Amino acid sequence: MDGVPDGVPRVPEQRRPDSTPAPSEPSATPGAERPAETAALRFSVLGPVRAWRGDEPVTTGSPQQRALLAALLLREGRTATAAELIDALWGEEPPSQALAAVRTYASRLRKVLDPGGEARRSGGTAATAVLVSESGGYAVRDLAEEALDLTVAQDLATEAEKARSAGDLCHARETLRRALALWDGETLAAVPGPYAETQRVRLEEWRLQLVESRLDMDLEQGCHAEAVSELTALTAAHPLRERLRELLMLALYRSGRQAEALAVYADTRRLLADELGVDPRPGLSELQQRILQADPGLAEPSSPAPEPAAVPVRPAQLPATVPDFTGRCGFVRELGDILASAEGRVMAVSALAGIGGVGKTTLAVHVAHQARAAFPDGQLYVDLQGAGARAAEPETVLGSFLRALGTADSAIPDSLEERAALYRSVLAGRRVLVLLDNARDAAQVRPLLPGTDGCAALVTSRVRMLDLAGAHLIDLDVMSPDEALALFTKIVGEERVASERKAALDVVAACGFLPLAIRIAASRLAARRTWTVSVLAAKLADERRRLDELQAGDLAVKATFELGYGQLEPAQARAFRLLGLADGPDISLAAAAAVLDLPVEDTEDLLESLVDTSLLESAAPGRYRFHDLVRLYARACAERDELPPSERGSALSRLLDFYLASAAGVYAIERPGDRLVDHLEPTSYPGLRFDNRHAAQDWLYAEAICLLACVRQAAGRPETLPRAIDMLWAAHDLSESGANSKEYEATALALVGAARSHGLGRAEARALMTLVNVHHVSGRFERAEEEAERAIRLAQESDDLLPVCWARNARGIIALYQNRHADGEEHLSRAIEGFRALGDRPGVAAALCNLSRIHLATGRTQSAVALAREGIDIYDAMGNALRGANARYALGLALTQSGELHSAAERLQEALEVFRDSRQRLWEGMSLFRLAEVDLAARRAARAAANAEMALTVLRGIGGEWRRGNVLTVLGRALSGLGQTGRAHVCWQEAAGIYEELGSPEAAEVRALLSPVQAA
Repeated sequence: MDGVPDGVPRVPEQRRPDSTPAPSEPSATPGAERPAETAALRFSVLGPVRAWRGDEPVTTGSPQQRALLAALLLREGRTATAAELIDALWGEEPPSQALAAVRTYASRLRKVLDPGGEARRSGGTAATAVLVSESGGYAVRDLAEEALDLTVAQDLATEAEKARSAGDLCHARETLRRALALWDGETLAAVPGPYAETQRVRLEEWRLQLVESRLDMDLEQGCHAEAVSELTALTAAHPLRERLRELLMLALYRSGRQAEALAVYADTRRLLADELGVDPRPGLSELQQRILQADPGLAEPSSPAPEPAAVPVRPAQLPATVPDFTGRCGFVRELGDILASAEGRVMAVSALAGIGGVGKTTLAVHVAHQARAAFPDGQLYVDLQGAGARAAEPETVLGSFLRALGTADSAIPDSLEERAALYRSVLAGRRVLVLLDNARDAAQVRPLLPGTDGCAALVTSRVRMLDLAGAHLIDLDVMSPDEALALFTKIVGEERVASERKAALDVVAACGFLPLAIRIAASRLAARRTWTVSVLAAKLADERRRLDELQAGDLAVKATFELGYGQLEPAQARAFRLLGLADGPDISLAAAAAVLDLPVEDTEDLLESLVDTSLLESAAPGRYRFHDLVRLYARACAERDELPPSERGSALSRLLDFYLASAAGVYAIERPGDRLVDHLEPTSYPGLRFDNRHAAQDWLYAEAICLLACVRQAAGRPETLPRAIDMLWAAHDLSESGANSKEYEATALALVGAARSHGLGRAEARALMTLVNVHHVSGRFERAEEEAERAIRLAQESDDLLPVCWARNARGIIALYQNRHADGEEHLSRAIEGFRALGDRPGVAAALCNLSRIHLATGRTQSAVALAREGIDIYDAMGNALRGANARYALGLALTQSGELHSAAERLQEALEVFRDSRQRLWEGMSLFRLAEVDLAARRAARAAANAEMALTVLRGIGGEWRRGNVLTVLGRALSGLGQTGRAHVCWQEAAGIYEELGSPEAAEVRALLSPVQAA
């Protein structure tokens, strides 16, 4: 932002007396080795003054002795006279024996820092001391480069400055974090004396400058919401520091909180006027004006200017490059650099692999034209027909190459080996580029490679040339959306695309950003002047017709894929067809094994062979994906070729079983003793087994998108719908994660509709329970109440008692939120009875904890505490840490109201750690909110504001507006306690607006908070 220094702050210089001598050379004999104990010494001043030898701490003595050590360390090897040290330790009023005390401290330090020094010196051995005496003073010398934490911090700050200047913000931020992590509390903690106090102020100022610089880079990287919490705490701790206020304003503005950003300015202006009698500095005032004007320059961090595109070189003997070549700048540079390095190397070989139609030949020809000047002796080209039924024979190609290089027909031998040898001899001493297009495999390519210095080869193939020794392998992917749109525009024309940009984006997306498909679609549109871009987009929107639409003249996407499919072995072809049936962006190896009904090892071999043919992509280790158009082609092949046809349904059923069994395993390991897993639909295909809770969580969140896609796909068939619903119920952690909440909600709605349309009452009741949880998490309590009531009725009709219990539990907590305490108590009491009848002890504990909150709301604090503790005892006895955190949350609320604030904070902190570890974002945010309430009650306004800000950040996109209003109310109270009334006013206004829109009774309470502010 304007007015902000770009560099990383350097440590402020400390004033040095003019008489201070420069460091002298060590007095040890040249070449003498440093003793081992000296080499291992380390010191810290960014916190308590401490010393270590290796990993063992070294005693640094009394506070005055540590003050002497600190004074010497901070002089960076310069000598401090005795008078200077006396002044550093005692200032203007030293004790009468100050000089003797300094000498005593120095002697003691020398003994602990160099315990073997006296013995070596008395024995005549040359040694380099750490603490030396000279010129009537002392100095610390000959330390290793990283022996002092301050020196390390300075080096890291310098490294960060260089990285930032070079545009590498990620490295600069991380380096600054490492530098700041070296501080361990207050600098020179508990060290007495005026010198230490001066250095504390100097180094604390530098630390704050580093923090500001790191936060500035956080904002440049787009981490606005995350920075607000830290900046709120920092401005509370340093209220007069305008740079922090400036960063807070920018972070709030970029987080969509413009009113709060302006309130920060108003609070700052008032504070500066009251405390110092001055106005804010110009940079802060300018930022306020830019926020008022909604300056577009503030909205997003600036991005580096793009590098200039390489100027293409005109082709000469190679096939003509396409005039509308677009994008691929990174690959063009990479390949160009490799070809440019051919001189001086035996041979430069680059092998491009990728799916048919991805643009391998186009890129290779374009790069070859650009590199033509570097190969003045010629460029050779051949289409090896590797994707066809009859690939070109190497000896035939060699004959053609030899003729092109001037060899007479009579001099060309017959055998492959002799032709290859002659070919290499003819190329000796020449600089020739060979472009081998559309190769079948490495065996076809090897005889055609030049073998001499200065030559280079470019190879394209659908197969990855892993066995081509020395080759630089490049996997060519589809175009980026911007590149795809640019190619489409070049072919169709700027005028037609400009007026229908959205439709054009739909077209290139339907083409899967595949260059061949985009070229075909654009060519069809360019040849039909009466069509609009929207007409073409509508034609490509139908997935079943899309491949048929993507053909023009002799170009066809389907024909390109057919060539690759036709070369597959039967087992590969089956895997290709069946894997294409599964929805989802990719598929794991274990899930693919379920689809194919094969062992994991055999499945991996098949999938890797498909990757090598470029019909499948390796998205990450153990994960695979199709290009969108290839998936459509694979599904068409499955409908056409898969026999018997029932195998398609069986493959998807196995996948559903795998996901359900695995999700049930995750649920069971996270919630020991919970009976839900005993009430799920049975599966015939096994799931994964997990060693620990973290591995189970990692799997669930990694598979979330694919799992939900499988659920939606299974909803279309009555025979798989009940299993799909149970899988969604078992995976309900996804609804509270934030990252997958919207997809989970859309899936739950689809399942409720599917169950209702098929007349499956039991399945609908369970689907409704997933929807109840979604509405509860989102703060839509009326809708949650309606769905829970219907779920109870349907579940009772089908004698499915577990959903009845959970629905009553949900209705109990909803009634609490709606202040219907008698209804809530009745629902929860009936839920407890039902859970006990089922032998579901965790269910009983959940309802007890919710009943605790009803008791708390009705003034029965002691019984609320007892009920929550009863819930904790049940969960702890079963080893259920996650549900135990919910119980501790309930106990924390009860203890807060009973005035036991320290115990309340401990319970809530325990819950917070479990929720954070379990990726329960909703409950993590709510625990932070409740901790803020405890802090307010304990009159810790700054900590309350920081916790409330963190709660807002964590709950972003989850929890609903009602919960956001609650957090804003508490944040406003905390800010008011800090004297930031303007920002508090903004928070309360936003909260009041939320409550009024929802019709919540809390609106009146917040309006009452606003009244005195408005009156003032």
